[in-house]
Amino acid sequence: MPFSLSAALPWLDIAGLSVFAVSGALAAARRRLDFVGACFFALVTATGGGTLRDVLIGTPVFWMTSPAPVILCVVVAIATWCVPLRWWPERALDWFDAVGLAAYAVYGAAKALGAGVHPVPAIAAGVATACVGGVMRDVIAGAPSVMMRHELYVTAALIAAATFVSLAGFGLAAPGPALFGFLVGFAARAAAIHWHLTLPPHRGR
Repeated sequence: MPFSLSAALPWLDIAGLSVFAVSGALAAARRRLDFVGACFFALVTATGGGTLRDVLIGTPVFWMTSPAPVILCVVVAIATWCVPLRWWPERALDWFDAVGLAAYAVYGAAKALGAGVHPVPAIAAGVATACVGGVMRDVIAGAPSVMMRHELYVTAALIAAATFVSLAGFGLAAPGPALFGFLVGFAARAAAIHWHLTLPPHRGR
């Protein structure tokens, strides 16, 4: 079935960039870094997954073809850095990350489909778009990766991307697939944050 990227909600890319930039800048602020460090963390977090996606699907890296993503990340980072840490809820980083995860899982899958990628690897592209930036943020910050907390994380991104691709494949009119995929993915991650939901771990020997 032909697929057009316009079938995905346009704000998903902006939402993903913005909230991941907030989570990156907030991680930097909590480590008492300066505003340049906050901008760096914001850029890495917001663009890391999308960069990998674009390289894998063979399209120009999105933030190298337009200054808008970089400018948005810098503005969001500085604004976040200027807010006193005591004003942020304890798990604010997790909640911003949850919004970015769901938005970018759907947008990444949509962009892959728009580039002619088969639906199954398009879902994988959505998961990579959603998860890689947060992992890079945690690694650079020297913090335990969010994926090592055993809460549903990659699974939530997978649910969002798979829901979107499935509904788009069934021909549901836009923006239904994107909106529903985002909501389902965010709900899964939100439930994991609130109730510490996990999949059964490996039992070892």
